[in-house]
Amino acid sequence: MATARDYRQRRRSRRDRHGRGLRGTLYPATLPAAASRAERFDALVLDALEPIEARWRHELTKLDVAVDDVPEVRENGNTPADGVLHDGAVPLSRLVPAGVDRTGLPTRARIVLYRRPLEARAKDPSELAELVHDVLVEQVAGYLGVEPDVIEGE
Repeated sequence: MATARDYRQRRRSRRDRHGRGLRGTLYPATLPAAASRAERFDALVLDALEPIEARWRHELTKLDVAVDDVPEVRENGNTPADGVLHDGAVPLSRLVPAGVDRTGLPTRARIVLYRRPLEARAKDPSELAELVHDVLVEQVAGYLGVEPDVIEGE
């Protein structure tokens, strides 16, 4: 049996206290403004990875690329040092080698890009795109054990 309280809670979840509120989405999903910063960053990473993956497709079949908001900080205040690409004291990305997880299942190697530190270092979207590309090139070069110039084909 529904009570008055249930009705008020259900009604409150849709509108604000004056009966007004957003009736729909602010922007249609087809416009760029509808994407969040995280979604735009993910698209930027995919765009930067595409030419690298096209050239090194067979060597990168066992590599994943992930995006995290901020680097993981351990209890002692340090970040894991192996495979980390730093800008000063702030990690921008990390190369996690293949291994075995806590449950004993094998894991694939992956590059983790840290969105917030990368965004903080770029002044505009074109500089961010260039920075993401440079970081990906550095990490892929580290994964393959070659110089970054080889990855870009120079």
